[in-house]
Amino acid sequence: MDSRTEPAEAEPEPAAAIRRPSPHSTAARPPLVRELLLVVGLFVVYKVGRQVADGHTAEAFRNANRVWDWERTLHLPGEGSVQGALLHSDTLVHLANTYYATVHFPATVAFLVWMYLRRPVHYVWARRILAAVTAAALALHLTFPLAPPRLLAAAGLVDTGQVYGPTVYGAHPATDEMANQFAAMPSLHFGWALMVAIGLIAATRSRLRWLWLLHPLLTLLVIVGTANHYWLDAIVATALLGIALAVIRLPRGAGAAEARGLVAADETYDEADGAAGNSGGAGGAGEKESAPELVGARR
Repeated sequence: MDSRTEPAEAEPEPAAAIRRPSPHSTAARPPLVRELLLVVGLFVVYKVGRQVADGHTAEAFRNANRVWDWERTLHLPGEGSVQGALLHSDTLVHLANTYYATVHFPATVAFLVWMYLRRPVHYVWARRILAAVTAAALALHLTFPLAPPRLLAAAGLVDTGQVYGPTVYGAHPATDEMANQFAAMPSLHFGWALMVAIGLIAATRSRLRWLWLLHPLLTLLVIVGTANHYWLDAIVATALLGIALAVIRLPRGAGAAEARGLVAADETYDEADGAAGNSGGAGGAGEKESAPELVGARR
C-alpha cells in the first residue's frame, strides 16, 4: 500500500497577531522633541516681540483713527452692529468673552497635535504656514501699532471684557505687563482659526469637513463683537494667510498618499478579521476533507 500524506496547510494567524499597520508609516514624522522646541520657541519669540512693540501709545491711537476712517471709506459694516447683538444678553457676552480668552491657543495646539499624530505631512505644511503668518504679524505689530476699537473713543464701543468678564487684558493698556494691547492688526485670533479650518479641510475627506469653517466664522464674530479687533484686522490676517498658502505649498500628492494609507490600513484590518473569523470553521472542514485521503491511503 502506498502511504500518502498531504502537506499540512498553514494555520491562519490569530487576529491578535495581525496588527493594523499605521496608515502613515511612510510619511516622515518630524522628531517630537525638535517640534516641541520649535513651537515653544516660536511662542516665546512672539510674546517677547509683542512686549518690544509695546509703549507706542500715541502712535497706536493715531493709527486707530486712520483704520476707523478707512473702514468708513470702504463702507465696511460697523463693528457696533455685531456688538449690539451680543449686548442683548449678558450670558451671550460672557460666552463671547470666554471664547476669546480660552479657545484661541488650545484649539491651535490641539490642531497641531492631531496633525502631528495622524497627518504628519500636513502637519509640517501647517506648522510652516502658522510660523510664517505669525512672523509677518509680529513685523506688522512692530511697524504699525494699533489700539483696538474698545479703546477708541470714536468707535463708541464697550470693552466687554472689562465690563462683563472674563478678560485677558489689564484695565490700563499702557501698563499691562501681560500683553501688548496695541497689536490689533492683524488678528492672529482669526488668522490661526482660519488656518485650523483650512488645514483640517485639506487633511480630511469627510463630507462634513467644511463645517470646520464655522470655527473662523465664530471667531470673527467674537473678536469684532467684543471690540478687540476691527474688520480690517481680520482682512489683513486673511491676506497674509493667503500669501503664505501661495508660497508654502502642500507637497504634491500628500493628501492622496495619506488617503491611500488609510484605505490600505482598513482593508488589511478587514482581511485580518475575516481570516480570524473563518479559522474555526476552516479547521473543522479541514478535518473532514482530510479523512477520505487517509482512508484511500490504507486501501
